Amino acid sequence: MLAFLHAAGLAAAGERPGAVALAGGVSSDIWKVELRSGPVCVKRALPRLRVAQLWEAPVERNRYEWRWMQAAARIAPGSAPRILAHDEAGFFAMEFLDGARHPLWKDELRAGRADAAFAARVGERLARIHAATANDAGVAGEFATDAGFHAIRLEPYLLATARAHPDVAARLQALAERTAATRTALVHGDVSPKNILAGPGGPVFLDAECAWYGDPAFDLAFCLNHLLLKCCWVPRARARFLECFDALALAYLAVHAPDGLEERAATLLPGLLLARVDGKSPVEYLTDETQKDRVRRVARALLVAPPSKLAEVRLAWQGS
Repeated sequence: MLAFLHAAGLAAAGERPGAVALAGGVSSDIWKVELRSGPVCVKRALPRLRVAQLWEAPVERNRYEWRWMQAAARIAPGSAPRILAHDEAGFFAMEFLDGARHPLWKDELRAGRADAAFAARVGERLARIHAATANDAGVAGEFATDAGFHAIRLEPYLLATARAHPDVAARLQALAERTAATRTALVHGDVSPKNILAGPGGPVFLDAECAWYGDPAFDLAFCLNHLLLKCCWVPRARARFLECFDALALAYLAVHAPDGLEERAATLLPGLLLARVDGKSPVEYLTDETQKDRVRRVARALLVAPPSKLAEVRLAWQGS
């Protein structure tokens, strides 16, 4: 890391800055580095993710992460940290955003502070990125990361879950195949509250190492999935989480709603719900079997009778 910082000109000759590992990453090493010029954040992708099951992924995803951040910042200024330097060995440095002014959205939700207006800004900003890159052959060529997306998203989420639920396996496999075959916009791939800062200028997206030119419905469904699951984590804020679900979906679709996108998101959402219980990356806060069974019950029913609208998924969850 020090060699990278010196080669990039971020650390002065002879400078040996202090570095602190940042918590929360299962797929990368992340550090806050205190340079003479100020703090920066340095990231390096890992070949094997820190989860219970064996989960390996190509480290070149690091390159696509900083490229996604640069593209997003051009389209929606302030939507991603500023990239300071990068190399081909797997390192990149970006501006460090202080948690006091940029709290993590997941921490806000955990405290029950579910702001529908902020959720709407997440949906609107995400949709702007998708809309600006829709049907762009140049961007598609730059983010032709099908193999990486399969390894990091489709296999550990939908296909691993299919193996755990043989009776709905065909449906989950079909969702994976449809997602892989749909290439219409630049996708972040991990739009989760743990990867979104609630900045003073709006949402800031982090951890874009799953970046892929593919189906924008994946990003929309992935984020909405977390808002449903948070109802189990913080039951007292359930009504506000559902308001956030509605606000995010409506704001997104007001900006970017090509034919078929909402239906793809609605049908994908039950698969992602089930994946966060029985896939390779279960959410850490669902530990009670009663809660897990609730997720399974709702998700499996929606896989058998697929919805066409996001509101149908919300109503099924609300009535469970």
